Amino acid sequence: MKKSPRILFVGNFLIRHWGAGRSGIDMRLEAGALRNGWQALTFSERDIARFLAPLGFMRSVGAKMMNARLVKTVANWKPDFIFIAHCDYVTNEAIEEMRKAAPGVRIVHINCDPLAKEHCCDQIRRRVNSCDAIFVTTAGEKLKEWTTGRNIVGFYPNPSDPSYETEDNSLKTEFSYDLFFAGRPADDDERKDVLAKLLPKIDKNVRLGFFGMGRPLVVGRAYEEALAASKMGLSINRFEGWKWYASDRITHLMANGILTFQYDGNSMQDFFTKDETVYFHTPDDLVERISWYNTHDETRRVVAAAGMRKYRRLFDARRVIRYLVETAAGESHSEQYEWAKEIYS
Repeated sequence: MKKSPRILFVGNFLIRHWGAGRSGIDMRLEAGALRNGWQALTFSERDIARFLAPLGFMRSVGAKMMNARLVKTVANWKPDFIFIAHCDYVTNEAIEEMRKAAPGVRIVHINCDPLAKEHCCDQIRRRVNSCDAIFVTTAGEKLKEWTTGRNIVGFYPNPSDPSYETEDNSLKTEFSYDLFFAGRPADDDERKDVLAKLLPKIDKNVRLGFFGMGRPLVVGRAYEEALAASKMGLSINRFEGWKWYASDRITHLMANGILTFQYDGNSMQDFFTKDETVYFHTPDDLVERISWYNTHDETRRVVAAAGMRKYRRLFDARRVIRYLVETAAGESHSEQYEWAKEIYS
């Protein structure tokens, strides 16, 4: 690998939200690349497609023009690696043109959606023959389905970067909310059932900062302020029981020193002990643990601090992007990554 590889990140950087969006995995990976002393450039696929669409709504025309601009960007900048996130507007034909524009480039698809959603699997299937590597935030045997003998398929964790995870709530004792949760409702969302069973049983003294799922949602700066004002948080997912899967909510909680409750069936014990996060199996278990930690603040602070330190160390964006680049390039790993056994080719 070059001393300072050039990486183009193609994703959804939410320009059109004018500062009211949430910072995502793409942004953290870019930050990790820059902290490694690497060169990075971003291309916001959805924003550019919409900005180029005639009259602002002819999306198919805007998408075609966006693909042409993307190929031009690659031809001008000549990256060594291109990371393409979900990016439904980017065509495989454009990817082939990018290869011609930057000979030797390694093209990687990264996906952070749950594999329980068929749309997510369709996105991955679409890229198996056009990308050199595919990485998803779920581990397990299912990843083998997308190997072709010419690509690499593997797991990657939700990265954390100190530019985005700026709080340490384990040091705080004054909060507006005792328990935080935010999420957008979706079809077949298992969280609805969990919350329906949980909410009536939570001690009335627990101050809830719940947003979305039938309540007003917070985004952008308001979301960050709600996190900063929260003592504990729920990391529950639309679909549970998938090895190592968690939405990026887990980063927002654990890496900000917020005591994090998570389901015990996702094998996250491979990374975090019960002294670093709080596991539950049923809503009744969760009710009991919320009540206990809400009244045992010194223990809450100790566990939250340990979880924050472990999360920031293991899943530091500098490590995650280094792992992705080394693996996509087919190189030996420069260090022992705790999740590297989940690579298939």
